Amino acid sequence: MSGQQTPPGPPYPPTTAGLGGQATVSTDVPVCSVLLLFYIGSAVGNMFIFQANRRKGHKFVISAALFGFSMARILTLCLRIGVATHPHNVSLAIAANIFVNAGILVVYVVNLVLALRIIRARQPNLGWKQSVRILARVLYALVFVALVLVITFVVLSFYTLSESLKQACRDAQLAALTYLFVFTTVPFFILGLTYSLKPAQDAQTFGTGQMRTKGIIILISTCLCVLNSGFKTGANWESPRPISDPAWYQKKAAFYIFLFVVEIIILYFFIAMRIDRRFFVPNGSSKRKSFADLRLGTGHTGTTNSDKDSEKETGVV
Repeated sequence: MSGQQTPPGPPYPPTTAGLGGQATVSTDVPVCSVLLLFYIGSAVGNMFIFQANRRKGHKFVISAALFGFSMARILTLCLRIGVATHPHNVSLAIAANIFVNAGILVVYVVNLVLALRIIRARQPNLGWKQSVRILARVLYALVFVALVLVITFVVLSFYTLSESLKQACRDAQLAALTYLFVFTTVPFFILGLTYSLKPAQDAQTFGTGQMRTKGIIILISTCLCVLNSGFKTGANWESPRPISDPAWYQKKAAFYIFLFVVEIIILYFFIAMRIDRRFFVPNGSSKRKSFADLRLGTGHTGTTNSDKDSEKETGVV
């Protein structure tokens, strides 16, 4: 009997090299175990900050979102360990692939949310415009659409042997990944516009610390996210390679450094910079289109020259 034998499935095992290559017990289990400790620490830290602030009436939902992201990454690494110990389980590999692509989106959105707070404080007439609010919502919605596309076509690519359908899946994934890369760069443009203009006469403040420091924090975080997303997007745009001959960017070192290590740096950078203090805004600010703290009866959020005074006023841990 001649002809190429059809592989068992569906789902069918991949025939081209992917990011991180084939997980192995000797390499991936120790590396994932170490990374798990960092993500567990981030999850604990962010949840502690969120709960401590919540008990004092300071609801900083972003801390809870970063806790959720850390938990998602814990699951991602557990799945990676599962793939290493069960190398022939294609369904497990699909789940691991999906979570690798999905988790970091939380940080992309956080960067944009915080950048918008800066422009709304320094340039209220511009930052609170309805058109800006609509554009932000469209960008958020497209992130969700991109995520759905990535998940859908990643799964579909494992359930077909048709080369034309596989190419269509690849094209859809590339379109989604490219949009996500563009999305990560949006805070650059917001910060550039914000700090290229003089603060408006009705400029406000929020949280603790100087506005310039807030801008630097978002700039650093955005640079790291662009590095993360750019690596992932660029690697996927490269021509597919045989699974037996991966490129340098598809090997384990690049996979763990450009994705997971970069994410861990961002998470601990946010904790160290106490963004829950610096970027806190009073509840209902979006509805009022103002960061004024009504409890204080003033036109600002109660930020003083001393972080200590500001923490007392806002009830921050």
